[in-house]
Amino acid sequence: MNKHTHIGVYGLIMKEDKVLLIKKARGAYTGKYDLPGGKIEFGESPIEALKREIAEETGVSCKNAELIDALSHRVQWEKENGDMEDLHHLGFIYKVSVESTANIKDKFDGHDSLGAEWICVKNMDKDTLTPFAYKVMYSL
Repeated sequence: MNKHTHIGVYGLIMKEDKVLLIKKARGAYTGKYDLPGGKIEFGESPIEALKREIAEETGVSCKNAELIDALSHRVQWEKENGDMEDLHHLGFIYKVSVESTANIKDKFDGHDSLGAEWICVKNMDKDTLTPFAYKVMYSL
């Protein structure tokens, strides 16, 4: 079994009782709702990666970001090619304020997101959220 460590940054963007989430298009959590974010590219700072990933996945620009948690989760899953992977996922979670939410990307971004949407926190549960999104939203 292939072992893989993924290190990423993720943003908690709230508006009243709603949170801006993306629906995963691929990977171990395909079809689940997740916090926008992703991998830190070589040479990027965590904040640079956070701003880039949020813009790519949601279409919004970060104004401020405050680190609120660092999470770790491990999952075994079957990749599209049939190979099994033991994924160790490390994520730095930021509380993010954005400049405007007028133009949310609600369509497939060509990569990891099937689109972003505002979801009422009380309408989500463990079965519809990724482990990081669940832990962050229900520890508020």
